[in-house]
Amino acid sequence: MALIKSISGIRGTIGGKPGEGLSPLDVVKFTSAYLAWAKESKNSAHKLKIVVGRDARISGEMVNALVNGALIGMGADVINIGLASTPTTELAVVAENADGGIILTASHNPKQWNALKLLNEKGEFLNDTEGKRVLEIAENESFVFAEVDQLGHISTKDYTAYHIQHVLDLELVNVEAIKKAKFRVAVDAVNSVGGIIVPEILRALGVTEVVEINCVANGHFAHTPEPIPENLVETAAIVREKDVDVCFVVDPDVDRLAIINEDGTMFNEEYTLVAVADYVLSHTKGNTVSNLSSSRALRDITELHGGTYTPSAVGEVNVTTMMKATKAVIGGEGNGGVIYPASHYGRDSMVGIGLFLSHLAVSGLKCSELRAKYPNYTISKNKIELTPEIDVDDILLKIKEKYSNEQVNDVDGVRIDFDKEWVHLRKSNTEPIIRIYSESKSAERANALAEKIIADIRKIAGI
Repeated sequence: MALIKSISGIRGTIGGKPGEGLSPLDVVKFTSAYLAWAKESKNSAHKLKIVVGRDARISGEMVNALVNGALIGMGADVINIGLASTPTTELAVVAENADGGIILTASHNPKQWNALKLLNEKGEFLNDTEGKRVLEIAENESFVFAEVDQLGHISTKDYTAYHIQHVLDLELVNVEAIKKAKFRVAVDAVNSVGGIIVPEILRALGVTEVVEINCVANGHFAHTPEPIPENLVETAAIVREKDVDVCFVVDPDVDRLAIINEDGTMFNEEYTLVAVADYVLSHTKGNTVSNLSSSRALRDITELHGGTYTPSAVGEVNVTTMMKATKAVIGGEGNGGVIYPASHYGRDSMVGIGLFLSHLAVSGLKCSELRAKYPNYTISKNKIELTPEIDVDDILLKIKEKYSNEQVNDVDGVRIDFDKEWVHLRKSNTEPIIRIYSESKSAERANALAEKIIADIRKIAGI
C-alpha cells in the first residue's frame, strides 16, 4: 500500500490500514484539514462553498461520498459536479464563485490509485505555504466538525457543456476553419471522463467524424493510463486502420494531451505545447514558460516569434507562478500540459484540442507535416542510485561548480544549458537518487550527455 502526502494534495492506493493507503479515514481527515485551512485563510464566518469533481476511476464513487460527507460535516456547502475533468472542475470553482475545490483523481496513475487535488478560490492548485499548512492541520487533526444546525448542503450540477462553450468562445479557436477542414478525428480517453467530454467538444468544433477509442467512462483503463508512446502502441495501430487526420489521447483527468499523427506515428507529447504555442504566438506576441525538464523546442519557437522564454521549477503551480510573473501568453509542461491564460491558469486538454485543431486547419498541412516543421530534439530520462550516506546536495553543488562556465539554473536541482542541448539533475525527496534528464538533437547524443554527467557524479561520489 502507498500514501503520498504533498502540498498539492494526498494520493494513495485504495485500501489498507489508515495511514498506509488511501483509506476512508485518510480521505475524511485530509478533506477536513483542507476545509479547516480554507476557513482559516478566509478568516470569515460565512459558510464556505466547495466544488467537487471526479474522474471515472473505480474508487471514485466511494471517495466522492466520503469527501462530500466530510465537507458538509465541516459546515461547507458542496457543489458536486460529478464526473468531470480536472480543468472542468477548475473552471467550475470560478463560475460558482466558490471558496475552493477538490478534484478526485490520481491523474495518470493506475486504477488502484486515487487522490485529492486541492484548489483555491481561483481554481488553481495550492502553493507551497498553503499546502504545507493543510498537511500540518491534518497531522495535528486540528479541525472541528459542525454542529447539526450548521451542517452544509449538497447540490448537483453538470459543467461539461459550460467547459465546451468556454473553449468555443476563445478568440483563437477557429471553429469555421475546423468545420471547413472536414477533419476525421480519433480520441483515446482510456475509459475515463475524457470519454464524455472529448467526443462532445470535437463534434461542437465541427469535426466531421469522431472515432471513439476507449471512451466508456467506467474506470477500467484499457491500457496503462499515462499517455506516452509505449502505452499507445495499440491505439496507434487503430489510427493507421481508421484513416483519421489526427488522434488525441488524454489521461484519466484530461489535463494532459498527447497527439498521434495520421500515419500512426507519435507527434510526441513534448511537442503538444510547442505546436499550440506556435499557433498562439503567431496571433499574440508575448512570452512563454515551461518547466526545466521540458523541451528546448519551446524556447526556439518563442524566440522565432520574438518572445522571451523562461523556465520554471517543476510542478504546475511553479509554472503558473512564473507565467504570471513574466506575463506569458502561453505555457505549460512537456508532458502534454497546455496552460493558456486567456482561458485559465490550469493544464487543459480541451483548450489544447481547440487551439491545435485551429492550427492544423489553418496550416493546411497533415499532422505529420506540421510536426516536421519544428526543431527535432530527443529527451533521455535516467537516474543514478546512491548510498544513503552520500550527500546528494553536495554532489549537485559540485556539478554546478564544474560547469560554472555554462548557463546554469539552480532554481530546481541543477540544469546546465549547453549549445542546443541541456541536462537537468533533480534529487528525490524520499530516496538517495538523482534523476537526470538530458535533451539533444538525437537520442544517441542525449544518452551520451546523460552518461557524461553520471560519470561526473560517480567520480565526485567516489563510486
